[in-house]
Amino acid sequence: LTDEEWDVAARRAQLRRAGSIGMPRRTGVHVAGRRIPGAESQLPVRVYRRFGAEAEPPAIVYFHGGGWVVGDLDSHDGTCRMIADETGCVVVAVDYRLAPEHPFPAPIDDAVAAYRWVRTHARELSIDPARIGVMGDSAGGNMAAVGAQATRDTDVPPPQVQCLVYPATDAWFAQPSHELFSEGFFLTREDMEWFRGHYLPDRADWDSPLASPLRHPDLTGVAPAVVVTAGFDPLRDEGIAYAEAMSKAGVPVRSRCYDDMVHGFFGMGILP
Repeated sequence: LTDEEWDVAARRAQLRRAGSIGMPRRTGVHVAGRRIPGAESQLPVRVYRRFGAEAEPPAIVYFHGGGWVVGDLDSHDGTCRMIADETGCVVVAVDYRLAPEHPFPAPIDDAVAAYRWVRTHARELSIDPARIGVMGDSAGGNMAAVGAQATRDTDVPPPQVQCLVYPATDAWFAQPSHELFSEGFFLTREDMEWFRGHYLPDRADWDSPLASPLRHPDLTGVAPAVVVTAGFDPLRDEGIAYAEAMSKAGVPVRSRCYDDMVHGFFGMGILP
């Protein structure tokens, strides 16, 4: 391995370990792995269903965080178990392709393909086809937001709701919180630039709404949104700005900033 390849592999292993330590592992959830068609290859997914859930529960298609470079089904297993257990929703976690092996737009293509598959296989999954949402944290929040935009005018119905947990919404890192919390608060400016360099190596892509959903010129009609941000997070202001932009476009939005939290808190098991 080159030094760069080793760095990527080491960071992936580090997040996997952190995920297994941080979030208490819920045991009242049935978990099943399978493969589904992605944009260009078969995608591993993991389906979480709370024991005793209703016959056809709502479903959440979940995209993990990790800067489009790190993260996988294992790193976010505790998070997805918690969501399934607390909400009663079936959670379908998607192991989309990662950069730098598969840079933009490959992860987005996989996310949309996975959502499409869940939508068209509701009967097979024993879920309610009229109650399917998308959710993700950080880079996964970006993918959920992009997916909600991209499915507005397709043959597959858009999600009923989008839940964006400290989402990345603007690849330019132009909001004040990027400067305020550039170091010392878990996620650093250096980290963000490292992720962006792998996922969006071509600067010309930074303005694309598929990379920066905040820059979409028309947010009318996207799914109702829940936006969660953290007070000490470089991504705080762009998450809040996206919530405000959707609200101005007439989208029902619930936005909450956990003022004393840092990026990543949702996967740490520190809040009830």
